[in-house]
Order: sequence, then structure tokens, then C-alpha cells
Amino acid sequence: MHDILPDQSPRWQWVESVMRDILGGYGYQEIRTPIVEKTELFSRSIGEVTDIVEKEMYTFDDRNGDSLTLRPEGTAGCLRACIEHGLLFNQIQRLWYAGPMFRHERPQKGRYRQFQQVGVEAYGMAGPDIDVELILLTLRLWRKLGIADKLELQINTLGTAQERLAYRDKLVEYFRAHYDQLDEDSRRRLEGNPLRILDSKNPDLKPVIAGAPVLADYLGEESSAHFQGLTSALDRAGVAYTVNPRLVRGLDYYSRTVFEWVTQELGSQGTVCAGGRYDGLIEQLGERASHAIGFALGMERLIALLENTPLPVDGAPHAYVIRVGEAADQFAMLTAEALRDALPGIKLVLNCGGGSFKSQFKRADKSGALYALIVGDDEAAQGVVSIKALREEGEQVSLSQQDAAAYLSERLASLLKPKG
Repeated sequence: MHDILPDQSPRWQWVESVMRDILGGYGYQEIRTPIVEKTELFSRSIGEVTDIVEKEMYTFDDRNGDSLTLRPEGTAGCLRACIEHGLLFNQIQRLWYAGPMFRHERPQKGRYRQFQQVGVEAYGMAGPDIDVELILLTLRLWRKLGIADKLELQINTLGTAQERLAYRDKLVEYFRAHYDQLDEDSRRRLEGNPLRILDSKNPDLKPVIAGAPVLADYLGEESSAHFQGLTSALDRAGVAYTVNPRLVRGLDYYSRTVFEWVTQELGSQGTVCAGGRYDGLIEQLGERASHAIGFALGMERLIALLENTPLPVDGAPHAYVIRVGEAADQFAMLTAEALRDALPGIKLVLNCGGGSFKSQFKRADKSGALYALIVGDDEAAQGVVSIKALREEGEQVSLSQQDAAAYLSERLASLLKPKG
């Protein structure tokens, strides 16, 4: 688990702000769910025979003896909330959420036991058009963040549960014939979740996986038409993609469309965003059958991908107020409040904790502020504040509160523009 420190926060805040704007622009509404759910929710939705349920969940008994789990992913909790509050029956929903998820797995670059995730879910829409919308939404996000050239879209279809069952039998038969070539992890998955063998990161398994049956050969007419609708729409929109027949999801509830945005810049942890359709999960959790699709985006991996991208916003304050003297203390505080009233959006730091003029000036410079606002007892007696530019040449000026507000408004105009 890791901390996000103050010098890192501006990048996170910028990404989160861009995401909120784009999601709102597509009509998605935020939902907030607890980080703790009943364990059975995840065992029913994710599947008993998955790495998550078998090895990675943080599960404990509470004082009543109920088994609870820190959420390992967001889809199950979001769907539980929708069912519980009657948001699904004869309704279309576009929802998103953000927050920490928990998995006890081996930490590595971009992967932590507590990690931040943004999830997007859409309910009640059957056709491939909503699948396309989610992909276009993510592409718009990459473009807005300036990283579209660093990510590649991979897509596949998993068909229906019935089609996948027929395929599973052929897959098990194939891998049993090559049992001696499988590693320990794949042998364990063979009986419980054989499709995950296709997603193995073990390079020694590539030859045997390459010869495995392909799910596309077992698709029915409807599943084939759905996938054709997806690819045709992406072609018309000019979206580049690769059909990866070995792309599967680690969770049992997926069906038909699955997709991933992957990068070559983060080593083996190359998947930044992954999702797909999970039409069967709603009925599996006890609600009338309906349609669902969503994706999850790992914030740590996305931030790592943006590591060398210049921020369009600066986390430094616009001004730092230096105050020295008994009379100056109160006047400076009132002046700071007056400037905040007059200049919405200004980032202004008031020196607290005392200190000499020299030490306060060092703090002002270290903060990265553009201006130092200086108030001593003489300034307080005259009702003025002295303003000194810290990042450019210029004469120091002494102005009244009103004139100081006008002065800063003019010089910070481009930084104080209201969002619109």
C-alpha cells in the first residue's frame, strides 16, 4: 500500500478533473458505495475459482460473525447498490465511481495491495452501440491527457455463457493433451478456469497457447453479429484496434465484448484500462436478467504513464503573505480574506507560526508563489500591502486592499479564469 504525497497530488487532481468532465459530458452520474461488502457478493459475482477469491481478497469476520471483504473491484458493489435501490428495472443507467480497491497480491510497478480505480458501468442497453460509446469515451480521455499515442486498443468477444461452455470443453481437452507443457499455475486453472490459461504471462507457454482452439469458431449467429456491429462502428469512427483472440477477462461474469487499452511503456503491467460486457451477472445476483457493460481504469498505472507529461495546472500558490509585527498579524489575515473574496480561485498562503522576515521570505520563495505580499506594522498602520514579484523582474508596489485586488486580478487574469 502506498501514500500519495502533496507534490504528487496535483497530477492526480488534474487527471480526476479531466475524467469528471468527460464522464459528465457523456451523461454518466457518480455513485459512491462502501469499501466493505458481504463476502458472498464477491464469491457469487466474481466466481469461486478465480485468483481473486482464492488468494487475493482481504476477508474477515466482524463481531457478529458475518464474513466481510474489502472490495477487490467495483462492479459487484455498484450492481448490488442498483439492485438494492431499484435502479435497474425498465431503466437505463450510466454510472461511474472512483476509490480504493484491495487485493493481497505481489506488489510490483503500478500494482499495489490498496490501489485507486475509476469504474464506469452502463445498464439496460443490449446493442453494441454502448460498447462503442465506452471505447470512444476512453479514447477521448487519452487524447485529452495527451497519451493516445501510448495506448493500443485490443478487443475480443467471449460469446455467451453457453457458447463459452462448449468452447471450454474443447479447450480443456486441448490443454490436457499438452499437460506436460503447462506450468503449475495453468495446471491449477485447467479444471476451474481454463480460459485464464490463454492470458498467461509465462513466455514458455506461448507456443502451446498459440495452438489452442479459438473461441470465435464456437460463436452463434447473435454473438457474431454483435461483434461485427462493434468492429464496423469502430471502423467508421476511425478507431484503430487489434482483435486479440487470446484476450480474456479474469472474472467469470464477462460475456461477448471485452476490451483492453495496453501500453508498452510500463513493462509487464501494460494494461491501463480493461472492461467488457457482463449481461449474465444481474440475474446471477437475483435480479431480472438485463444488459450490462463497464470498464475499470487503474489510476496508478495511468499516473505512471503521465509521469513525464507537463501539468497544464500548477499546484503552487499564486501569492504568499508575509507578516511581521503585532499589528501586522491581524491586518494581514483580514487582507488575505478580502483578497480571497475579491478574487475567487486565487491560491493564497498566509504565513502562520511566526518567523523573521528573512525566514518567511524563504518560505514564500520555496512555495513557488508568483508574488510575495508583505505586511509589517508600518503597512498595517497605513492600510496597505506591499507586493513583490518573485518569478520576474519588477518594482515592489504598496497598494490598498482594493487596489491590491485589482493589481493581482490583472496579472493573474489567465490563471484565475473561471472554468467554462
